[in-house]
Amino acid sequence: MLQINDLTVRVAGRVLIDNASVMLPPDARIGFLGRNGTGKSTLFKVIQGELGADSGTIKLPSRARMGGVAQEAPGGPDSLLEFVLKADKERAALLKEAETATDPQRIAEIQTRLVDIDAHSAPARAAAILAGLGFDTAAQARPCSDFSGGWRMRVALAAVLFTAPDLLLLDEPTNYLDLEGTLWLQDYLARYPHSVLLISHDRDLLDASVEHILHLDQGKLQLWKGSYTTFAKSRAIEIAVREKAAKKQEDKRAHLQSFVDRFRAKATKARQAQSRLKMLEKMETVTTIVETDVPPFIIPEPQRKASPPIITLEGVSVGYQEGSPILRRLDLRIDDDDRIGLLGANGNGKSTFLKLISDRLKPMAGRLVRADKLKIAYFAQHQLDELRPAESVYQHLRRLMPDEPEAKVRAACARAGFSGERSDTKVSSLSGGEKARLLFAIAVFDGPNLLILDEPTNHLDIDSRAALVEALNGYAGAVMIVSHDRHLLEATVDRLWLVRDGTVKTFDGDLDDYRKIVLSGPAPAGDKPEKPAAAKPQAAARGEAKALAKRVAEVEATMEKLRGDIDKIDRILAQPGYFEAHPDSAAQAAKTRGLREKQLAEAEEAWLEASAALEAAGG
Repeated sequence: MLQINDLTVRVAGRVLIDNASVMLPPDARIGFLGRNGTGKSTLFKVIQGELGADSGTIKLPSRARMGGVAQEAPGGPDSLLEFVLKADKERAALLKEAETATDPQRIAEIQTRLVDIDAHSAPARAAAILAGLGFDTAAQARPCSDFSGGWRMRVALAAVLFTAPDLLLLDEPTNYLDLEGTLWLQDYLARYPHSVLLISHDRDLLDASVEHILHLDQGKLQLWKGSYTTFAKSRAIEIAVREKAAKKQEDKRAHLQSFVDRFRAKATKARQAQSRLKMLEKMETVTTIVETDVPPFIIPEPQRKASPPIITLEGVSVGYQEGSPILRRLDLRIDDDDRIGLLGANGNGKSTFLKLISDRLKPMAGRLVRADKLKIAYFAQHQLDELRPAESVYQHLRRLMPDEPEAKVRAACARAGFSGERSDTKVSSLSGGEKARLLFAIAVFDGPNLLILDEPTNHLDIDSRAALVEALNGYAGAVMIVSHDRHLLEATVDRLWLVRDGTVKTFDGDLDDYRKIVLSGPAPAGDKPEKPAAAKPQAAARGEAKALAKRVAEVEATMEKLRGDIDKIDRILAQPGYFEAHPDSAAQAAKTRGLREKQLAEAEEAWLEASAALEAAGG
């Protein structure tokens, strides 16, 4: 579908893409990865013709349609549904021409083409996409100008999905979505019939929706087959193999150089020394993969432990207009070690609830009690606008430490991830991820007892998200999180609360249960997952047990074969000098090993499920 040949792109004198080549297969869903600032969005602009390349070419099939989310959020009087329908320019033009066409042959051609592009079902398709992204029927009829920027960007996303281009370019599409919209998008992209190139740091989205990974590193592009998890394992193996090969080569270089240095001046050894010198000159350097360390997120421990419960709500109602509460009858308790994930579609009151808990909004009715001297840290992405663009990182933290010596302020900057000269960088020059780090450091500066995070992973790359997970799991206080990043929730929370139907209740299920509810349609708040079906008749149960036993045996045989394949590859890669002598074969072997690891993990999961089912069936 897309062919990139010897592409070089410079921005402000900095080389982002360096003589890179790659061919993307047709109708493939591809995740595009790389550290923040490496040039992913820049490459999108080059592909779309918005930015010129210094050299090289990008080729697409001549009639291929390409589409991406517009930079400008849609506005104006058009309803959401009308805006999305107008995105299909061919359909809009044909319908307009059909109103005035008089030539019978042309009328027939128009109607035939409208049938070919399924034009008459377009309103239903557009409405389904808008609904998946969080717009109900009433919202779809309202003008775009009624909505805030974030919601309008969802409309822009809906428009490009509706046009179903041959190459769909998406740059961090979940930044404007809640968890519900993200789950819907995962499912939609997994079924998308054409090519997708997706920039995302959401590992669950990548695992669920793509089948290849395009990785941008040090200006080069490399295509990997498989999901993000497969890519991560394969790349780790490649890094280890290359580092080992580079170490062996360095040792060999040192040995040859030592011989040359010792004997080049001796007549009897001069020829041998010269021969080894030529060997040194011809030896190609084994390049290692440079992995930049990600600064940790540091959360200071609370100076004083709060006695549980730290917050109690009894019959609380809250809202913005007297007599019109958004949330009612809240009876909840938060303890000092709670890890709570807050679920619920945007517009149901999650932000209102967070403002209530963080004391930014007072109850209209009921009783809310906080522990004595409770410290609450609140982090939300919209607070990025509250940072002072003209001031440096150092100046922001100095405000929190007015009487401390400079060395202590610089140390605080380093703990926030801005060591040395980076602490003097102005906020206006920071990346989105760096601004989020600074805002996080300011939020947790006083050592909170309760940390409230509202979409903390926007602008963070995958490695930074992993660092955040590690910090949260090492933190001793309570945590409440709203996030569209399912991996973050699964890795850090142990309780789920659902904001729905004007209240907040415990959700008695996991995120898989919640995903099923989101994709199947509305369900009552707090509903439990479906109960297992009644026991089957005894004869049927025996037959099921026999089939399950056969399935277990088959999976065990598969696992044994996969382990044998992995052991065989490990023995090949462990051969001295193998990578140096056969670099292409070694790299392919490493990729194959990663694929076998993924297949083994899937087989092990299938074995566990089949074994559990067999045991339940009495086998």
